[in-house]
Amino acid sequence: MILRLNNKIILLYLLVSFTLYTYGQITPADKQLEGVLLYGATLHVGDGKVIKKAAIGFQNGIIDKVIDLEKENFDSLNYKIIKNVSGQEIYPGFIAMNSTIGLMEIGAVRATKDFRETGKFNPNSRTLTSFNTDSRITPTVRSNGILLGQISPRGGVISGTSSVMSFDGWNWEDAVVRADEGIHMNWPTSRVNQNSNNELDIKKAKTKILNNINEIYRFFESAEAYNKGNYVVKDLKMEAMKQIFRGGKRLYIHANEVSQIKEIIAFKNEFKIEKITLVGAKDAHYIAEVIAENKISVLINRVHSLPNYRQSELDISYRLPAILFKAGVLFCFENQGDMEQMQTRNLPFLAGTAVAYGLPYEEAVKALTFNCAKILEINDYGVLKVGKSATLFVSEGDALNIMYNKLTSAYIDGRELNLSNDQVKNYEKYCKKYSLIPQP
Repeated sequence: MILRLNNKIILLYLLVSFTLYTYGQITPADKQLEGVLLYGATLHVGDGKVIKKAAIGFQNGIIDKVIDLEKENFDSLNYKIIKNVSGQEIYPGFIAMNSTIGLMEIGAVRATKDFRETGKFNPNSRTLTSFNTDSRITPTVRSNGILLGQISPRGGVISGTSSVMSFDGWNWEDAVVRADEGIHMNWPTSRVNQNSNNELDIKKAKTKILNNINEIYRFFESAEAYNKGNYVVKDLKMEAMKQIFRGGKRLYIHANEVSQIKEIIAFKNEFKIEKITLVGAKDAHYIAEVIAENKISVLINRVHSLPNYRQSELDISYRLPAILFKAGVLFCFENQGDMEQMQTRNLPFLAGTAVAYGLPYEEAVKALTFNCAKILEINDYGVLKVGKSATLFVSEGDALNIMYNKLTSAYIDGRELNLSNDQVKNYEKYCKKYSLIPQP
């Protein structure tokens, strides 16, 4: 009797938990069946160009019309849904680089963390099949125009392989945009704890750093040899590394210090790796021209962060994007750090701060759209041109300004999204409780 009662309690608990979890879920958008035409808004193309008064039309998820209304009129015959969005702004969908959205839901609950594997070298570990399309965080991110993400692993020396996912889909098969596009590696720090006065401890620390770097070289030497061979018995780790040497995958190296960046440049030349991107790169302003010369792109970590060193200028993090732009470095923004999943929604405002500190506005838009797509090699996204994916959003104001960013509609591959989320629902709920009128 007691056993049956306990089973009923457990079943009731699971039922209530499932109900609470699914309460915030939003059904994925239906496939686009009717042509859509948006006209009258300022159109940010994504490649640096802007059309002050534009019309953009799309059918079956593909853009088939982009015109400047100051130069020509539009033909609306082929579009069943026609929206006047005059006075608003249209942008390509923003892309969250180096993100763990969908890989962790609640930081305090270990079972919801799925971004890290045990061991040092895990190039065969894939985020693709771990991506959770039912995350309750994703809708809050979409409401600020972030519609795609590079979902990346963490931990170890080689963390694993990232994939590009759209933030709308029933499952990971629906959401995938580009599978297994790059491998992430953490370069050993060159900094030694200066608090120790013991020369022996410092010597040991330096030896450990050198050993860690040598370990990376040995692993890549083995991977390079494996790539040249033809083995009957397959090694999954080595198989995952093949496309790094063949140019099919990009190598993302997480590093911040000047000494690390110099070591990475030497490493790139040693193994003749074509596609390398620095992730973090807080010291990149010291050798921006060198980075550009070596054709290395950069994912800039949190513009809203303190400098790396006490002697650094206080605003150097804000100015870093403008410095890299002037040096000719291809760069994007990324948000790795504390509470990064939910803070991803602030990604556009990192770009907005960079604009306030010298980065041209349309270059900031590029760093959220076109530049990301170029690094990820998803050429159908990140730009609003005929023949490209209709992945875009409409905002009442400047999407990079926290005071004016307010989405009125958004589309992924032409599918119109439901822009509601748990926060919106709670806002409306308590407006009703206290007899307040919700602001539109």
